[in-house]
Amino acid sequence: MLSKLKGLFASDKKAPDTLTAEKEQQILSSGSDAEKKELASREDARPEVLYYLAEDQSASVRKIIAQNPSTPIQADEKLTADEDEEVRSELARKIARLIPNMPSDEQQLVRDKTIAILEKLAADQLPKVRAIIAEEIKRSDAVPKSIVDKLARDVEDIVCGPILAYSPLLNDDDLREIIAAGASSAVLSAIASREEVSEVVADDIAASLDIPAVASLLTNKNAQIREETLDQIISQAETVESLHRPLALRPQLSIRAMKRIAGFVASALVLAMTENSELNEEDADDILDRVRDRLASERVGADEEKMLAKQAGDLFAAGKLTDKYLLEMIESNNRELVIQCLSLLADVDAKTVRSVIHSKSGRAVTALVWKAGLVMRTAYEIQTKFALVPTAQLLPGKDGDKYPIGEDELEWHLSYFLEQED
Repeated sequence: MLSKLKGLFASDKKAPDTLTAEKEQQILSSGSDAEKKELASREDARPEVLYYLAEDQSASVRKIIAQNPSTPIQADEKLTADEDEEVRSELARKIARLIPNMPSDEQQLVRDKTIAILEKLAADQLPKVRAIIAEEIKRSDAVPKSIVDKLARDVEDIVCGPILAYSPLLNDDDLREIIAAGASSAVLSAIASREEVSEVVADDIAASLDIPAVASLLTNKNAQIREETLDQIISQAETVESLHRPLALRPQLSIRAMKRIAGFVASALVLAMTENSELNEEDADDILDRVRDRLASERVGADEEKMLAKQAGDLFAAGKLTDKYLLEMIESNNRELVIQCLSLLADVDAKTVRSVIHSKSGRAVTALVWKAGLVMRTAYEIQTKFALVPTAQLLPGKDGDKYPIGEDELEWHLSYFLEQED
């Protein structure tokens, strides 16, 4: 076991000359702190010397003893009750790394004592010490289940979190019991992020109505979520904007689910949802048509429209209506503000902007953005994420960032809508 442990804590430092018993005795009796620290770090020091140093007055010396893989088990037992938290923390790190790698043929007495040390440290009064144990053993299937169970139910999130998120020793019954006990949001999120989440556990997380946990569940590609459970989440998510993105980007959504989601999330998210799902063009256009109809009928109140028009005017006067700003507003689903900004930049009525946006014409939308003095990359983003122009009608840029048609044609495409304005 000693050679195995030394390998785990190997150092790049060059070892000093071979120790003698006389030199050890001289350091113990009259050596400086620096000499004692050096001796405490020696893996070739006699066990009784290391044991003696485990009781040294200097916490720095005891900390090095706690780190030393050659420290005898009796000294480690003593250090579990050390008054210094750094000493116990270093001991926790060493012991937690040792247990999963302990050879199966290790003497039973040594193994039992080592596990007893781990159990004591896992119950340490200081959360930091318990958290070190949890972090080190979180993926191991070779530690006692009783220790994992204790840490999984710890009141501190920094302790239970790693175990709940990663431990292979926890089964569905364990996880459901912890959820039923009234777990915190952090605990629920940790469970939701596990490499494998079964349908019954997913049901319990969804039923908790905890928004961060449900978001983690939706983001987890390996979480098994039943269609009925997803329906419940969709119903709840309509008024919870923080669930819109993880819901829309959930892998392998059914067409039925996508149609429901498209009824309330931002247009940019609908586009991302259809692209991620690799729908055929007919189904994708059907979903996008539904969104276009919804957006065409959605209008803010007169007071809010006036307020947003003033906000756009202030930004325009300050020179802040840039390509970057418009794209940020699209991503954050500030549709009316984008319309008011385009109206000012292109010097056309907001009603005309709405008509262009709802026209399904990539050329008309591009003409509007050109008139607003924005770049072609922005025009393409507005076509796809804001106006939801059908794929067949999209107008991509020339060489990536240049307008593909001339100014006369751009003016012509916009003129139809301007004539209606008059």
